[in-house]
Amino acid sequence: QVQLVESGGGLVQAGGSLRLSCACSGSIFSIDVMAWYRQAPGKQRELVARITDSGITNYADSVKGRFTISRDNAKNTMSLQMNSLKPEDTAVFYCNAVMRNGTTLTGQGTQVTVSS
Repeated sequence: QVQLVESGGGLVQAGGSLRLSCACSGSIFSIDVMAWYRQAPGKQRELVARITDSGITNYADSVKGRFTISRDNAKNTMSLQMNSLKPEDTAVFYCNAVMRNGTTLTGQGTQVTVSS
């Protein structure tokens, strides 16, 4: 059973950077697509970025050019490098994985707060 644990959130000033990590307790090779979602207060959860097992990436328009998603199958981790952060990026960020058997897993979330 794969479990996901996020880390790296925190408080940063606008224009700053943060790097989120998602550690998988099981083998990442059992995972098809991994993604980062976020949910701001009072808003619906939205897709931030996703990466397939072959490394194909997709980004929300709001983060293109600022965020970079990556995946290290050898270390069973996924990361999200966030640069040029804006106050509107403030949200709880969740790691998500779609397993090859169709099961979807989500981590507990990590808070990112960007001050103006």
